[in-house]
Amino acid sequence: MRIQDLPVDAVYDALVTGPEGLSAAEAARRLAEYGINQVERIAPESLPLRFARQFTHLFAVVLWLAAALAFFAETFQPGQGMGTLGIAIILVIAINGSFSFFQEYRSERALESLILLLPLKIKARRGGELVEVPATQLVPGDVVVLEEGNAVPADCRVVRSMGVQVNLASITGESVPVVRDADADPHAELGAARNVLPAGADIAAGEAEAVVFATGMRTMLGAIAHLTQTAGQQASPLQKEVLRLSRIITVLAMGSGVAFFAIGMSGGMDIWHASIFAIGLMVANVPEGLLPTVTLALAMASRRLARKNVLVRKLTGVETLGSATVICTDKTGTLTENRMRARQVFMAGRLMEADAVADAGLAGKLALETAALCQTLDVVDRQLVGDPTEIALVELAGGMPAGEPLDGISFDSTRRRMALLYAGESGAVLHVKGALEALLPLCGRVADSDGVRSIAETDRKALLQAEIDMAEAGMRVLALARREMAPGTAKELWEQDLVLLGLIGLQDPPRPEVPDAVARCRGAGIKVIMVTGDHPRTAEAVARQVGLVTRRHPRIIVGDHLQRMSKTQLQLALDAPEIIFARTRADQKWRIVDALQAKGEVVAVTGDGVNDAPALKQADIGIAMGASGTDVARQAADMVLLDDNFASIVAAIEEGRAVFDNIRKFLTYILTSNIPEMVPYLLFAVFNVPLALTVVQILAIDLGTDMVPALALAVERPRAGVMTRPPRARGERLIDSALLARAYGFLGPLQAAGAMAAFFLVLTGGGWSWGRELPVDSALYLRATTACLATVVVMQMANLFACRSHDLSAFRPSPGTNRLIPAGLIFEGALIAALVYSPLGNTLFATVPLAAADWLRAGLFAALLLLAEEARKLVIRLSPRDAPLPK
Repeated sequence: MRIQDLPVDAVYDALVTGPEGLSAAEAARRLAEYGINQVERIAPESLPLRFARQFTHLFAVVLWLAAALAFFAETFQPGQGMGTLGIAIILVIAINGSFSFFQEYRSERALESLILLLPLKIKARRGGELVEVPATQLVPGDVVVLEEGNAVPADCRVVRSMGVQVNLASITGESVPVVRDADADPHAELGAARNVLPAGADIAAGEAEAVVFATGMRTMLGAIAHLTQTAGQQASPLQKEVLRLSRIITVLAMGSGVAFFAIGMSGGMDIWHASIFAIGLMVANVPEGLLPTVTLALAMASRRLARKNVLVRKLTGVETLGSATVICTDKTGTLTENRMRARQVFMAGRLMEADAVADAGLAGKLALETAALCQTLDVVDRQLVGDPTEIALVELAGGMPAGEPLDGISFDSTRRRMALLYAGESGAVLHVKGALEALLPLCGRVADSDGVRSIAETDRKALLQAEIDMAEAGMRVLALARREMAPGTAKELWEQDLVLLGLIGLQDPPRPEVPDAVARCRGAGIKVIMVTGDHPRTAEAVARQVGLVTRRHPRIIVGDHLQRMSKTQLQLALDAPEIIFARTRADQKWRIVDALQAKGEVVAVTGDGVNDAPALKQADIGIAMGASGTDVARQAADMVLLDDNFASIVAAIEEGRAVFDNIRKFLTYILTSNIPEMVPYLLFAVFNVPLALTVVQILAIDLGTDMVPALALAVERPRAGVMTRPPRARGERLIDSALLARAYGFLGPLQAAGAMAAFFLVLTGGGWSWGRELPVDSALYLRATTACLATVVVMQMANLFACRSHDLSAFRPSPGTNRLIPAGLIFEGALIAALVYSPLGNTLFATVPLAAADWLRAGLFAALLLLAEEARKLVIRLSPRDAPLPK
């Protein structure tokens, strides 16, 4: 018979298991037979194909065109070295592509290893004990316990249900939760059976005990894996900006090369000279290291964040968080320690400390019984596991009693209460807990110290006032109620004529580091909004404790009011400088995020529950809780806080801002050298002077001496003032007018002036005069081009310090704060020395050994560049305070 056709007892027999689960030995045996519980991924793009793609991106296309042009010129004028130049360019493409592939591959492997920090674990019965096991180790016959927020790890047959509802969106595309129970369903297909939980579904509400009957590729999800794994990834804002930048630079490089080749040929220039001219401009304009540098900057930031308890699930999420303008944060566990303790109770008409609950007589006794029974906790490895609020209630009651509920109605954010039915001494008893406003209308009686009586209006007022008093003290308030149930009462009539037992105030202290983190967000121009399901007064009290609220009357919007607001009204309300959302539901949290985005905000959202998943997906950056979060929330998020700590978000924002800044530093550095690389070709074409730099020497600068120092800029740590400036605008570009003005209008011309001065000083010192022919293999020409090359490299070494900050002195940041800076300088110095003084370098790059005077002159020009840049930065620092803030 089919698994869905069987009654519960027959399910155990069919899968050769029992309510106590499998023994460890039998589980190991089945694992060896059936394999790990993992849906095989669709084969990723092969490594050879991925490697080949590194040679077909836009920058590589430009270099391929330059190589083709070199070979073309070689066919018309052999023996001029153009074929060798073409081979050199191809070698450059190979080196750059290999480095890019290695960096991308290493980043992916590092990211996968970080994700393993959060293995999916499932509660399963093994040998009668409830233990946590990795989901990959589940086998057919395992008995698992699934609760709200869990992702279903395998195809399971329900054997016990506590109001379980399951979201089948990943299987059917329908996002409305459906009810599942343990009854046989002989007329249904497997995927639609009421007693089956398919792998990949999410538990939206309630709790279920189920037996695994299919794992891995044998599951229904395995059969349709290709449907769920082929969805493409959306490009992040940073990826889109890098692609846009690549296109602009590619068009500029190719356009200038082709245009000047045509101009040179039409002006009577021979093909060799025209080709050299075009190739030089194309190669000089291509920032070969841009793509690997972006990946490196993101990867290094993600690794630093991992050490700060922030797991980055998507590399580009680092930079996105850096541009966040609003953080919507929940309260419990993020701003607070998630260590609930019962502090006060209101019972028998009195407000008292929680440890004096016994003084409330009958009301106290009944309340403790309901507190102990009305919960969905589990004992895993002899520890209470589950909702911290329920753990606090059970601890107040003195421990969790034995016995299982007969039935129940699970909690949901609309009802704001839950009910469980237990067998009592004289019949079934319904135990209920939830928000006072949800329970009070359902209660016709109230428990006193010596009995139960009808509830009076004075009782209602006293209860409401007690709730206000406890909430203003920062406590979360829960009401408890019960009812003795007559046999055969319909489930929809259970929650009527309840006996209200009292209120319990629970307190979760704020994390001590949160106030400073909130203050840093304010200083960074980031608005922090609390969105919680708690009572508005509790939310306000905690918000004041952590510094989210400082005004006497902040704007507080409760869920019921929010429900009646239009999108326009909500957007206007969000203009309030301090705002709190309380008693909110999942769909309302999504509405808040959507309204903020409509206002042009970049929104980060924290969440831990299955009901937070829509908001996490809608947000520009979703941040899930790692310690207390559900599987569903973590899978919907871009980042996971391993310690559930709001202060960790601030560290992530700091790193994200640094990533964008570092890429700009790198761009400034490499674009600066484009000018001294292009100017020799312009002078060569317009004034017919000897070519000061060969194409091979340009390649030596771009992919040799410049590469490691440029990468050092990509991994700079956040500067001290990064969290004292407003977030960057959503439309702000990587390359803006200020960056271009600095690189092309200031630093670049200074370098070009120094390099060409060195070139002409050597030539004139050797007896060359304007208009005189100079053979390209003469000793004087070789020394002049070598001096020009060395001057560009030495000035770039100085430029490395200049580019570490847009406005701070180059002498202020210590090289010790970035270990790659001295390494880059040593590498750059050693490489230029090898190019100038080694026989191989002389042969490959047409260089000759230089005298000490040539190096001193290069050092002088480098010092002048630094002094000029220091003067520019001093003007910026002395400029009015309302000038644009530096990056």
